[in-house]
Amino acid sequence: MSPALTAYRLLTRLLEPLAPRLLDARVKQGKEDAVRVDERLGVATVARPSGDLVWMHGVSVGETLSLLPLVDRLQKVRPDLTILITSGTVTSATILAQRLPEGVIHQFAPVDGPAAVAAFLDHWRPSLGIFVESELWPNLIMTAHRRGVKLALVSARVTDRTARGWKRFPGMAHALLTAFDRVLPQDEASAATLQTLGARIDGLVNLKLSGGPLPHDATAFIGLSAAIGDRPVVVAASTHEAEEIAIVRALDALDQRICLILVPRHPERGPEIATALTRDDYRFALRSRGGVLGPDTDLYVADTLGELGLFLRLADVVIMGGSFAPALGLPPVGGHNPLEPARIGKPAVAGPDASNWASVTTALHEAGGLTVVATPADLPQVIGPLLNDPTAARAMGERARRAAVDAGAGLDRLWDSLQPLLPPAPPIARGRL
Repeated sequence: MSPALTAYRLLTRLLEPLAPRLLDARVKQGKEDAVRVDERLGVATVARPSGDLVWMHGVSVGETLSLLPLVDRLQKVRPDLTILITSGTVTSATILAQRLPEGVIHQFAPVDGPAAVAAFLDHWRPSLGIFVESELWPNLIMTAHRRGVKLALVSARVTDRTARGWKRFPGMAHALLTAFDRVLPQDEASAATLQTLGARIDGLVNLKLSGGPLPHDATAFIGLSAAIGDRPVVVAASTHEAEEIAIVRALDALDQRICLILVPRHPERGPEIATALTRDDYRFALRSRGGVLGPDTDLYVADTLGELGLFLRLADVVIMGGSFAPALGLPPVGGHNPLEPARIGKPAVAGPDASNWASVTTALHEAGGLTVVATPADLPQVIGPLLNDPTAARAMGERARRAAVDAGAGLDRLWDSLQPLLPPAPPIARGRL
């Protein structure tokens, strides 16, 4: 064991008695679930079913949701397996409660103290642990490895900052990465970095490219669609600070009446957005406060959790938020997943900052399913023609949908790589796709 890893284990053992107090403080801040906070100490709140169990872990919403296609594949092919998903945020738990299929268990991940990790593994006894992206907790990984749990690091993404941190402790990084039976980064740059740190690379896969269309409430869709009527709909999806007001002002230049729906990335920003719109004398309805999208509502702030799929389906054109920050003099966000509108055949427009989704944005742009503009002020010249020519907009959306299908082929590669790590299936449970 590397000296750094030994020191880490000793330090976390010494500090672990403070964990309950720190968790109580986080409960007061709304960062932990008061009812389930003991899960963070490895105390399960759900009984473990009999049989083999596959455990998947992601830190927050995006990472855990990217696991859903793999969950679906496992349930179809290996219904004998119990699936446990762990995450670390209250928001992820809320979303997963809505999205997880029946029978899949969610628990909060234990803090990385030796006792909490041991309690977690004693209860759940996984056969395989799948970690998504870059959530590497030394005690959790090394203890699972010592207990004989097969481990896979999938869709791994390593930023320059993370790489610099791990290079300060090369022995620890090597020990952690070689504990994994499979390492599948999401891009060539991450693969090169992980290989330098000691990982054996088993292929590339980006799970966020493999998802299906976001779910929606069909009844709510019918009601909102009727309220909108014949007006064209523009949805600004996953917006961030200052983007909403900039988009609203820019689309004032359109020559037709539209229904503009703002869906902030962080719904708790609803009051902040309302203040900015009120200051500029815009009339709007705020969904979180019971505001109704009616025939006279041209500006709607959809500041609720887990409804993006509903509003994307109402759109004629989608504006991708998180992509205009540098153009507005703010630190870059890196953009958000442009495959979300593409999977349901919606044409999209994005700003210049798509660093988190560079390859996907390029692929959609080259396929003719997405347009990139420099500033929010440039939106009307792209959106106006699409709203005036619905046939062209639908064709652009179909090009986006086909490109999204091509992008999602990595799930089959991942499945082929993971199958040898799964526990043997009982003869009655063997399935085929």
